[in-house]
Amino acid sequence: QVQLVESGGGLVQAGGSLRLSCAASGRTFSSSPMGWFRQAPGKEREFVAGRSLSGGSTYADSVKGRFSISRDYAENTMTLQMNSLKPGDTAVYYCAAMRGLVVVTSPLAVDYWGKGTLVNVSS
Repeated sequence: QVQLVESGGGLVQAGGSLRLSCAASGRTFSSSPMGWFRQAPGKEREFVAGRSLSGGSTYADSVKGRFSISRDYAENTMTLQMNSLKPGDTAVYYCAAMRGLVVVTSPLAVDYWGKGTLVNVSS
């Protein structure tokens, strides 16, 4: 059974920072590209950032230069450091274990999802 549990969401003012964490159980973490997606009210789920098995990172254009993704294989955790937050970043953020060997940006190619953590950025 694969479990992904997010933490670290909350309310922050525009310009502030938050650090999201994803704790993974099962062997999926060491054998899958991992990433973060988000879903704002009334909008579709969208890709935010991904980390490949080789250590490469991929980011959505909207977060490049502000967000940073990392993963710790020893602890089976993944983090998303979010800086210079904007009201447009408000969404539920989901940890994702992806299918295949490379980072994917489509939610349809995700094998496992966490339950999500809410990030609320006030103006």
